Amino acid sequence: MRIAVVAITRHGIALAGRVVAALPGAQLFAPDKFRAAAENAAAGAAHCYAGKVGDQVPALFAGFDGIVAIVSLGAVVRLIAPHLRSKESDPAVVVIDEAGRFAIPVLSGHLGGANALAGHLATALAATPVLTTASDARATIAVDLLGRELGWEFLASHAELVHCSAAMVNDEPVALVQEAGGTDWWTRHANGRSGPLPANVRRFARVEDVAIDDFAAVLWISRRAMPADLAARLAGRCVRYRPPA
Repeated sequence: MRIAVVAITRHGIALAGRVVAALPGAQLFAPDKFRAAAENAAAGAAHCYAGKVGDQVPALFAGFDGIVAIVSLGAVVRLIAPHLRSKESDPAVVVIDEAGRFAIPVLSGHLGGANALAGHLATALAATPVLTTASDARATIAVDLLGRELGWEFLASHAELVHCSAAMVNDEPVALVQEAGGTDWWTRHANGRSGPLPANVRRFARVEDVAIDDFAAVLWISRRAMPADLAARLAGRCVRYRPPA
């Protein structure tokens, strides 16, 4: 990920140096009046600007995959609000307090990788990641992240993704069908999971074995095409995952 680290105070810039060190290739952005401190904190990776930090946001959104802001949470919300477009295109945004105690994903937690970025920074800074997405707070399956660390591609409409995610976090019956791909995904899933699969998830080896009407959602891991006789019945409540060959 291309990461921009934004700090606007002297103490924040000192912490930003540790953040840049933990993220290879990250770039520090700070006010010009703190140029010396910024260059000392992130030698060769410091960029200083004149004027307001808010004026930098459009370029940061366009040029980076993630933004780590050592700025108050409320200020960050106000700064980024006019530039939000969609969860599919917005960069990951993580806020860290000046004391380095908390790493808080603010935007694009799953698809954009903000939750994973916050987890990485929490480890590097000995901080606490503050994850508020339901699947992470309850350590269940994040439907839009399943298999990402293994290179799986997911195929679903936005409506299907929303429906299946809601079924998962609301403890409705979910069928998980795995016909392909590595089976060690659970312990590596979304910053790591421990213990058994959620109680509302039932595993199957073939999609044909699923009694469709008994489940609110189906998560199907396979390389084959959807069987024609099931396509209509699964429409709207199935997310497919395709592991690499």
